[in-house]
This record gives sequence, C-alpha cells and structure tokens, in this order.
Amino acid sequence: MTLLRDEDLAAAFDHASRSYDALVAANPGYHAHLRRSVRRLGLSGHGEGLRVLDLGCGTGASTAALRSVLPAADITAVDASAGMLARAAGKPWADGVRFVHVPAERLADADVDGPFDAVFAAYLFRNLTDPDAVLGTVRSVLRPGGRLAVHEYSLSGRRADRAVWTLVSRGIVRPAATLLGDGRLYRHLWHSVVHFDRADRFAARIREAGFERVRALPLPGWQTGITHTFVAVRTEDAG
Repeated sequence: MTLLRDEDLAAAFDHASRSYDALVAANPGYHAHLRRSVRRLGLSGHGEGLRVLDLGCGTGASTAALRSVLPAADITAVDASAGMLARAAGKPWADGVRFVHVPAERLADADVDGPFDAVFAAYLFRNLTDPDAVLGTVRSVLRPGGRLAVHEYSLSGRRADRAVWTLVSRGIVRPAATLLGDGRLYRHLWHSVVHFDRADRFAARIREAGFERVRALPLPGWQTGITHTFVAVRTEDAG
C-alpha cells in the first residue's frame, strides 16, 4: 500500500503544485462539483457577515468555489503544502480572502481561530492521519449551529464504483501524472480513496464527532458513487 502522510504528503503536493491545476482542469465537472458542494452548505444570501474556513485549500480551487457562491464572505484558506498555497495565494483575489500555511491538525499554531459560520473541506479527510481529531478541531472552531461541508472521494460500497475509480485512476490520471514526475502522489491518490471510509461510515464518523443533520449527497456524472458532499451542522453546546 502506497499511502503518504504528514510531511511526506505535503512534500509530494509541493512538487505537484506546478501542474496540479492543469490536471484537475481535465477532470469533467471538477470546478462545478466544488461549487455545488458549497451551495449545499445552505448559507443564505451572498455570505454577507459570514466567516468561512477553507480547510485544505490546495491551489485555491475550493477557495474560488466559495468566492463564486459566497462573494461577500470573509474566507480564511489554509493548507499544509507551501507549494500549493503559494499557487493559490498568487492568483488574483478580491478583498476578504487570506491564506495561511498550516496543517489542519494545528490551526491554533497559526492563530486560525473561530468562531466560523461554516467550514468547507475538499479532498482533505482521506489524507489525514487522524480524521477524528481534525473533525474535533473543526467542531471547536465552528459556532454552535455552524455548517460543515466535506467534498470528498468516498465510495458508496458498490463494486462498480470501485471499478470505475480504478479504471480512471490507472488508465488516465496516473499515466498523465507519471509523465509530469508526480506518479508517487497519484499512486497515493488511488490507495487513499479505496482505503478511506465508505460514504455511510464517514457520515457516521461526522455524527460521532458532535454533528447533527448529517447527510451524504452524491455528485453527478462519472463520479456518482465515488465522490460525495457530506453536510452537517455543529450541535449546540450542552447546558
């Protein structure tokens, strides 16, 4: 099994940052799916007066989705990879977006403090050593009643979905990434998806972390049964 974690994974993303946008642009529906997941947060208006945390922003595709759907929100975007974050921060942004280099596990080290009205995390949780700890961190920085949306590769459990993922990964994504010198990261990608929680299990994990109204919503196209939006609401504090 070729799984990367922590510093090794951040270094692999640093190396891949130069070609990452080109690869994801070749994925049909990639950006539209991110915008759909942002809309599934169910936030009203254009985000006026809202603070949103973009957890694991990469090169800024998730940040752009947030900005598109919630143009008036104040967005804090964080990532563990300095290379990916530099790509994100180097793009043109309107006021109200800031980028912070910090792993999701250590938000307090960079003074990324709540309360946030919403947290959006795209393609993050299957890469974490301890997803439960990060869900606890997310809960701690959300206001009571705040919204969480996790946009993630999480298989439905059907054999056909794993087969489609394997076909796309081994037949298209990995050969292209290998030509660019990033085969190690994209071998990790395949393994990280097939060894991550199934959609029902990840939804249960979110619920166990202190969230309610948890739903796993499929995304359309070839990723149906492969990628889901998990939406949830932080429970109120007892007492």
